[in-house]
Amino acid sequence: MSQLEARLSIATLEAAAAALRALAHPLRLAIVDLLKEKGELPVKDIHGILNIEQAVVSHHLGILKNKGVLVVRPEGNKHFYAIKDEAVAQVLAYVEQCF
Repeated sequence: MSQLEARLSIATLEAAAAALRALAHPLRLAIVDLLKEKGELPVKDIHGILNIEQAVVSHHLGILKNKGVLVVRPEGNKHFYAIKDEAVAQVLAYVEQCF
């Protein structure tokens, strides 16, 4: 494990594992894929496009935000979500290639 520790810190590995666990759900992958394609979107648009109840979408958005996958920008009474880091979009592109 010493070679691994030299390249990546335990904190980095733990953060990466948490983000990957957050992505390990079909609906959350669909949300991230939508945001990758469309860019920043409000909750209402995400639930409308995916045809999923707003409460369910909000729940999954919260998980993705809390694990550092997404960022939120409040504007009035709306919350706009976007992918936090382009690397997440690259992970999703890799998933598309594999499956």
